[in-house]
This record gives sequence, C-alpha cells and structure tokens, in this order.
Amino acid sequence: MPTPSDNHPTSIAEVISSRTCPPDADRVPAWRDSPDSSGSVIDGVDDVLSPASAIAPSVLSRSDDGSTLLASDPLKVESKMPGADEESTPGRSSSPEETCDRSQSTVTPPNSSLLRYEFSNVRLLPNHSSSFLRSGSRFVGTQQSDRQVYNVDVEIKQVDIAESYLCGYLRIQGLTEDHPTLTTFFEGEIIGTKHTFQTRNEAWGANEKTDIHHWSRFPAWKPLAKQAKRTDFTYRNFAQREHVFMRWKEYFLVPDHRVRTISGASFEGFYYICFNQVEGSISGVYFHAKSERFQQLELKHVDDRGCAPAVEFR
Repeated sequence: MPTPSDNHPTSIAEVISSRTCPPDADRVPAWRDSPDSSGSVIDGVDDVLSPASAIAPSVLSRSDDGSTLLASDPLKVESKMPGADEESTPGRSSSPEETCDRSQSTVTPPNSSLLRYEFSNVRLLPNHSSSFLRSGSRFVGTQQSDRQVYNVDVEIKQVDIAESYLCGYLRIQGLTEDHPTLTTFFEGEIIGTKHTFQTRNEAWGANEKTDIHHWSRFPAWKPLAKQAKRTDFTYRNFAQREHVFMRWKEYFLVPDHRVRTISGASFEGFYYICFNQVEGSISGVYFHAKSERFQQLELKHVDDRGCAPAVEFR
C-alpha cells in the first residue's frame, strides 16, 4: 500500500429444437404407406359420424344451398397458411397422404445434432479455502500509523490455493492531498508447501530477523514460532487451519501502471498478513525500510451473500 514517507522513493449457435416425445416420424410413414390401414381408418370414422356428415366428401364443403360450411371430419380440419398459392374450392378434399406430409414437415426435427454449442470439458472446481477468501471478495478497514489512520478497501481478484497465490487491488484514501485515493495492484504468497515464513525475495528488503519481528506480532503465529524458525519447516494443510499466513506485495498503481513514484507516498514495501478463515478478518503489518515501523492493517469481510465465480449443476 502507498504509505507516508518522509523520503521520496526512487523512480447455443441456434436454439434447441423442440420435438415430440416419442417422435411421430416412425409411426406416420408406416400408416401412410399402408393403403389398407388408410381405408379402415376412414371407414371407421365415417361409421361413427352422423348421416348428414357422411354424405359430405370434403374436409370443408358447402351444403346443397351453398350458404353453410360444414366440417365433415373435425380431425382433418386444417388452416391455410398465409401466402398459399391455392385457395379452397368447393368439393375439394385433402387426402390423408397430403395431411401427413404437412404434419411431418413441421414436427420431424432435422437429423443434425440438437446441441451445436461447444461445451468445455474443464470443470471449474472451487479453488479457495474459505467462503471469505475467494475471487470477488471485498474487505474494508483501516491502516494505522503513529500519526494517521487511513481508510482501506481490498478487492480480491483471484485465489489459487493449489498454487499458493492470490492477487487483487488495494485502495487507500487520504494518503496525500494530490491523490485523495490511491489504488495499487498486489500479489500474495500464501505460506504453505510453496512458500515458507522466511522471505526469499531479496528485493523486498527483509531478512530472517525482520521476518521474526513482524510474524511475532500475530498471536496465532506464536505457537508456530519455534518450528517456523527452521529453514526446512513446511506449513502443511494450511487450507484446513483457522489462520492462513500470507505476504502481500504491491507492484504498481492502477490504472496507470507506468507511474512508479508518488510524492509523499511509497508502495515499495510489503505486508505480513494473518487471515482468520472463521471470522473473515485480516490483520497485517506493513514493512518498508524507509517507512514507519509496524503500520497496522485491520480489515473485515464485506458480506456478498454467497457470490461465487462459477456454479455446477448435477
């Protein structure tokens, strides 16, 4: 985080088709190809109809006086599509073959696959240890030095427990008069199988003594102090523990990453972080050789009602 400093720092391709279940494609052609079955069906229908309707041979036909339309077979009544070339004529009837052809052309789905969208076979499994510490989580709080208290807002952009990595944005307000709000991008090392309590990056300016002084300010670290001093100590199963330890290093300002220096502020240091997975709280201590010692960071999780980067239905 930019901190006060007396010294100026160095420079789906188509919609899924609907289909009947089961399809009529196998049933309709068989009925159409069998003349015997066609005749028996028509004869059966004529038997149950009234004598008046049996006389009329067409689906829609005129009576003898030409004034009334009679539906001789309700099962065969069909509506004419707009723009058809032919108009209904008196005495004209639609054969069962024509009716089946029309119905089949609208009901039978194409032979191509119904699902043409490409689905990824990579499962987006949860890769975070806590519902508080995950992509999209926000934390708000303060950073306190000997002279001032500043409001701080942290937004986590990515968490990868398998790689012991996270990154996000850190915003601080009121640090300088020229910049009421400063935003920096940071990356974090999660202490575990890939990173130890000893700071390995020499460019960060910390040594073994610095690490011990800053880690010891967290009560949760004291039971680990004796083991953590060993260079071969590995903090195993860290994702299942109540407290997760990290280091956060700021790299550049946002949105203009080319700005490396700010008058009256510095972000060349890094944070020692202790995250409580049960309460969702973050405690941090800032370190930079040219800044005030033990600047305290305290953050609380902002409730987001269970927002998640991905969901899976089974």
